[in-house]
Amino acid sequence: MTTFKAVFHQTFSQMNRNKMMTTASLFSITAILLVLGIFFLIIVNINAMADDVRHDFDQIQVNLYDTVSKEQSSQMMDSINGLQGVAGTVYQTREEALDKWKVKWGENAGLLDRMPTNPLPNSIIITLSDIDYAQPVVDEVQKMSGVEEISYSQDTINKLLRLTRIIQIVSLIIIVVLVAISITVVSNTIKLTVLAREREIGIMRYVGATNWFIRGPFLLEGVVIGAIAAVISSVAIGVVYYYAIDRLGADLAMLMPTGFVPLRFMIENLAIIFLALGISIGSCGAIVSMRRFLER
Repeated sequence: MTTFKAVFHQTFSQMNRNKMMTTASLFSITAILLVLGIFFLIIVNINAMADDVRHDFDQIQVNLYDTVSKEQSSQMMDSINGLQGVAGTVYQTREEALDKWKVKWGENAGLLDRMPTNPLPNSIIITLSDIDYAQPVVDEVQKMSGVEEISYSQDTINKLLRLTRIIQIVSLIIIVVLVAISITVVSNTIKLTVLAREREIGIMRYVGATNWFIRGPFLLEGVVIGAIAAVISSVAIGVVYYYAIDRLGADLAMLMPTGFVPLRFMIENLAIIFLALGISIGSCGAIVSMRRFLER
């Protein structure tokens, strides 16, 4: 307990004596976390939008020949429901299909009433549990008799899946690069503090102080600086996100029904991530900066 108090006291003493170095480390971590935070906000909302769009393409329409009876359709639906990736099926009559088109056409729906006959076929609407199963399900349904045509957005689905994977990979690469840069910056900053106290540390080693006793204040300093940077960054990002929702929320709602990811959910999770990253970056920077010095 006495050792901990000594380390704790020494930590804040050296932070007070080296205000410029401490401030430089604080600004370095805060800047990195702000960049990560803004990038995180963009990526999470893009992923949410991608998931929302994915749900718009989770259905496959199987058009049937007029010769297919209702009983045959029921048998086909039973077979389809047994396929992997199928969440459910619904039988849609040509009349129901025409009613949907009238809703889509809105004020121009009267034009559809002038048609002499209903050209739309009876169909089976397949709902997928995940659009990744779209192609395998289509391949199986095409083998069934009575299927006239299968309608689904294959190209759009494939592009959406590729875009989602690219976003995830790019996000991971950028996060790793920024974290590596921040650790380097912080370690170099703390290293300057170590060099400034080289004589004092040499005396401590001479009188028998262990490496961990010497390293403790610098490690705790990195943790404290990282935690403070995390709080500052969380508040700043929260304010930016709040005003972004206030200014852009209505416009974004026109593009995606779900709008922005909720503020509370985003900030709570971001604060936890920032705290973990800030403390990790600060402590890792201290360990890296002290390692070579104590090994000499």
